[in-house]
Amino acid sequence: MRHHPGTWHLFILATGLLTAISGVHASSVKPEVVADGLEHPWGLAFIDEGRMLVTERPGRLRLVQADGKLGAAIEGLPKIDVGGQGGLLDVQADSAFTRNRIIYFCYSEPASSGFGNSTALASARLSDDGKRLEQMKVLFSQKPKVSSNAHFGCRIVETKDGKLFLTLGDRYKRMKDAQTLDNHHGKVVRINKDGSAPKDNPFAGRKGALPEIWSYGHRNSQGAALGPDGRLWINEHGAQGGDEVNRLEAGKNYGWPVITWGENYGGGKIGDGLTEKEGMEQPAYYWSPSMAPSGMAFLRSERYGKAWQGSLFVGALKFQYLARLELQGDKVVKEEKLLQDVKQRIRDVREGPDGLLYLLTDHSKGQLIRLRPAS
Repeated sequence: MRHHPGTWHLFILATGLLTAISGVHASSVKPEVVADGLEHPWGLAFIDEGRMLVTERPGRLRLVQADGKLGAAIEGLPKIDVGGQGGLLDVQADSAFTRNRIIYFCYSEPASSGFGNSTALASARLSDDGKRLEQMKVLFSQKPKVSSNAHFGCRIVETKDGKLFLTLGDRYKRMKDAQTLDNHHGKVVRINKDGSAPKDNPFAGRKGALPEIWSYGHRNSQGAALGPDGRLWINEHGAQGGDEVNRLEAGKNYGWPVITWGENYGGGKIGDGLTEKEGMEQPAYYWSPSMAPSGMAFLRSERYGKAWQGSLFVGALKFQYLARLELQGDKVVKEEKLLQDVKQRIRDVREGPDGLLYLLTDHSKGQLIRLRPAS
């Protein structure tokens, strides 16, 4: 039986798994600051056993040494439209980085003439000395551009078969676009590393549909990760309530703004106030009130014990905690709230090569934090 989130929450209460809704348990982890003084850091990518690339939303890419030392801003970035939620956002190292030194990054791209911007994804080679980007190429630009400084989405995931997923927001002003296939607003797209659309994408060859689209009906996804089964999971911001976690399937419609578990800011229903409709997918989990989810990662290591292995970790911006979600199949059955005493907006979450979790906190003096087992 497939439960929609409302009945699933009632099922949890009935079976005594109250922690999925409101339980909070102290966990034996110790946050350790690796680097600080980062200006609104957004994305984190490991390039070897100890060094990391970190983006700063105002338009800087920094190399962080294993000892936490911050390098100068790396040269060679394209022009970026910085403002509001826009700027330099996610970064991802190619799976063959040690051989080719290729990275991918996404950002708010200004229009070449006139007004407007959109999310763009680019590739580049990091120079041998780590000081500049070379051979920069824009692989994808969201269409159409609009005048907005919100809802860029912009998480990058490389799949095991060498494709790239990119999450795209509805740009706030264009939420109805999320339900049509002639634009990239409110979509997740899948491309090849040369920027072309894979021939097996679900809408490739369909008249009136853009070939890069993988799924649609999204609001603003700022977290994405491959699950243990290799399939793509995302989270996305609702409006007032209705933040979601979804496991994506090719060609599926995830409902926004026709169905949602949230409401308009200040109250009032969105559209017809529906929470479900035939042909539209239900989330694997949702939050109400909103916790404002951002970066997320599945933990594969046993560094924190077997109980945490396979859990999905999601950073909360609004309520400033790290969520640990336990899954059964494609459903979340328990939520544990961690690091509430840190009192910082958690923007990104990654598992490092050492099997430990690393976090970025979104602040004018943001931090890179490593979570160590307390014992």
